[in-house]
Amino acid sequence: MSTSLQLHGAKLTSQQLHSVLQHLFETNLANEEQTGERPTPVCIWGLHGIGKTHAVQAFARERGWKLAYCAPAQFEEMGDLHGLPTRLDPDPTVQGDEVTVYLPPEWVPNQPGPGILLLDDVNRADDRILRGLMQLLQNFEMFSWQLPAKWQIVCTANPEGGDYSVTPMDDAMLTRMVHVALEFDVKAWAAWATSAGVDPRGIAFVLTYPETVTGKRTTARSLTQFFSQIRSIPDLKAKMDLVNVLARGTLDDVTASAFMAFVADQLEQLISPEDILDAKDYAPVGKRISALAKGKGDSKRVDRLATICTRLFLHVTAKTYKAGKTHKENLVSFLLHEDMPADLRFSLHRDLVAAGAETAALVRDPRLAKAVLGSM
Repeated sequence: MSTSLQLHGAKLTSQQLHSVLQHLFETNLANEEQTGERPTPVCIWGLHGIGKTHAVQAFARERGWKLAYCAPAQFEEMGDLHGLPTRLDPDPTVQGDEVTVYLPPEWVPNQPGPGILLLDDVNRADDRILRGLMQLLQNFEMFSWQLPAKWQIVCTANPEGGDYSVTPMDDAMLTRMVHVALEFDVKAWAAWATSAGVDPRGIAFVLTYPETVTGKRTTARSLTQFFSQIRSIPDLKAKMDLVNVLARGTLDDVTASAFMAFVADQLEQLISPEDILDAKDYAPVGKRISALAKGKGDSKRVDRLATICTRLFLHVTAKTYKAGKTHKENLVSFLLHEDMPADLRFSLHRDLVAAGAETAALVRDPRLAKAVLGSM
């Protein structure tokens, strides 16, 4: 895919996008309540498979908002947008009072919000359809129907340029919307994947090799699909042939080969957060970490240690996390491990302190404080 891709708006992670949408929607609703002014639509740009549609759907679901979905690329003619005509005769006893009216499409909302009308992959629609959407974006209505009160419009769009088959938007259309660009962020994806129950072996792979998420065949979406297919396979190494077929059917060849090497090298057995935190005796855990940290010769596998640190952070900052009796001491012991690089120790300690009082309490220890201060 060509690198000459045109995106619009500030580049955001999924977590940043969530905060921006919340601000925009709250502002829109307040303005509509006070002045009657209809909201400003939002357009989320980004590569395919990065989670644009899912982010909008999740936002609506978390708040219990209504959601109407529309894919304008499926429209063949304007009638698909403004509805089909029908004859209305107000008074059958009177001749000449008949009029033509339009029946709104089934996807058009007819109940008050809060709600989101999602125009998905909007710039994959034909140019005629894009022109027809201009009035909707400006006035929240077509000549045949109107969006009810407290509804927002969100568009998603792929970049212009490169190999994407899209219809360019002119300035008149662009200026009707607020634009943001969603980018893949491995930690944000891992946080979502952890909460969504994605196979932990897959999460560990992506955290270890984030560069494999190329945005071509290997995207956040295709990786999630692949990890869903292998979740029911308890021993990946025992089913290498099947795993290879599934990987190459979902991902690009480079990423598929990297995952097979990941399995062959026993990396899917990276120690889990539960193994570390719940251990009654930390000594065996420390030995496993030493083995995982050992590379060729005198080298150290910092990538493995970084993956373990990220998974630990995601685990203890999850909404469902509850601290156990052994967690504080084991977490401190992990951070003080002799193979732990100073920069990783400092980063994880800083992030846990910043995450809130409960996680900060887990790393409140004079030995650890001395080690962290010594690395500054």
